Amino acid sequence: MILDFFRQGGAAAEQMALEKAAPEQKASATGPVMAWHGAGRVAWSPRDTVTLTRTGFSGNPVGFRCVKMVAEAAASLPLVLQDSAMRYASHPLLDLIGSPNPAQGRAELFEALYGQLLLTGNAYAEAVGGGEGQAPIELHVLRSDRMSVVPGADGWPIAYEYAVVGRKHRFDLSEGPAVICHLKSFHPQDDHYGLSPMQAAAQAVDVHNSASRWSKALLDNAARPSGAIVYRGAEGQGALSGDQYDRLVSEMESHHQGARNAGRPMLLEGGLDWKPMGFSPSDMEFQKTKESAAREIALAFGVPPMLLGIPGDATYANYQEANRAFYRLTVLPLALRVAAGIASWLSGFTGEGLELKPDLDQVPALSAERDAQWSRVAAADFLTAGEKRALLGLPELDGAVDG
Repeated sequence: MILDFFRQGGAAAEQMALEKAAPEQKASATGPVMAWHGAGRVAWSPRDTVTLTRTGFSGNPVGFRCVKMVAEAAASLPLVLQDSAMRYASHPLLDLIGSPNPAQGRAELFEALYGQLLLTGNAYAEAVGGGEGQAPIELHVLRSDRMSVVPGADGWPIAYEYAVVGRKHRFDLSEGPAVICHLKSFHPQDDHYGLSPMQAAAQAVDVHNSASRWSKALLDNAARPSGAIVYRGAEGQGALSGDQYDRLVSEMESHHQGARNAGRPMLLEGGLDWKPMGFSPSDMEFQKTKESAAREIALAFGVPPMLLGIPGDATYANYQEANRAFYRLTVLPLALRVAAGIASWLSGFTGEGLELKPDLDQVPALSAERDAQWSRVAAADFLTAGEKRALLGLPELDGAVDG
């Protein structure tokens, strides 16, 4: 009783102290009501990151190929660094991106970054070293399923926590440049985490995996009995006796099963009749269902089904058009957004207004489009040299005189 009294008194005093404290100033009016929705679950399989990665990437060839195609294509794009005055041939940030850490090169780092973004909707990069006016020494990509956002009183992130086997490391964002760069896809129902294409394709992944398991089970059961032996006994005679059944099974296994007995005629006696069996129309449609699920997975990732060898798609006239659309509609928007986010993050260390973007003139899939654009801009006599450079995405030249 006495302990309860003191506990109640202490709680009341703490509540009074909180009420007397000055109210906190919020950075945003919507900060206190930030939505905190999880990924949720569908009726078929969980949508958590680990399960989706296992079923949609590690266990599904279409999802695996889509992620690999987009990540490898985006990571292989040449990058240029420039500001409003010039394009840099050498720069500390270019050296950092070219050799981000001892275990990875530029392509490996960005492939991991794009892969995390495609699989989970979130990508996290860590800067090691550096500070005010100094570029980081190393860059590392952290696993998205191990990272969590720590919101502040105003609803915006104040720290990130990285958890591995029960141990946590906290990255504080309150002092100096942010050591964590969080890239995320748009999510209409979550303020801190992104929505991945894998989550949008979860139902199609379940259908495709279920169809594959059904096909595997069908093959394990010899695809389907080619026929059935029907016993038509005489009137008043029951089923086969035990000895008759064992003799029939033994004869089937020794004389009519296996490759060496293929096509061997069968002699039936004693009221036995043969009924051939085949695939039903619903079984024949099952393969079409699997191909439709594969097209939906490719659609979620923005990969033309023609590039994956999925039959039944005739959206593009040829492979070259499909490849050009893949780069123009999927790879470039992703690479531009990620490069811009990395450049803005790294600029916080050096204090420079830098722009990092793919060099479109070095992308073979877009060579025809770039040639046409260069010819069209060069032939425009009414444009100045500075305007032509701006149209081509080039910085202005120092001391250039437009004429």
